[in-house]
Amino acid sequence: MKTIYIGLGSNMGDREANIGKALAALAPEIVVEKISTLRETDPMYNTEQPKFLNAVVEARTDLLAQDVLKKVKAVEMMMGEHEHNKPRAIDLDLLFYADEIVESPDLTVPHPKLAERKFVLEPLVEIAQGLVHPALGVTVAELLKKI
Repeated sequence: MKTIYIGLGSNMGDREANIGKALAALAPEIVVEKISTLRETDPMYNTEQPKFLNAVVEARTDLLAQDVLKKVKAVEMMMGEHEHNKPRAIDLDLLFYADEIVESPDLTVPHPKLAERKFVLEPLVEIAQGLVHPALGVTVAELLKKI
């Protein structure tokens, strides 16, 4: 089983319920082990939209990275389509897939914008402060200090 980290965000409807529904929909292929505290955050790129509720989970899976991506995209579609940087019921991002570096046309892991996103790093540090970014060679706690 691989340990993975997934970021979750919601800024439409019952945000907390949306996150709960998304987490439940990841099963049985993805088993959530830890979940961070939910945090209300301002939208980062398109600021003309409602605030987000964000969290990060640590989970285990036997799925390959590409199959994790398919699963999270299926959960997003189940909960309603969304445009990039627009309001959405749920947004799921695969942040880390074990200590592997994955680069393909449709998936980059670790997540390429991770180091600039306080709304991801804060909850990630809460549940895995010693986690080392395999490409950068520093912990997520060190990345958070740089923001």
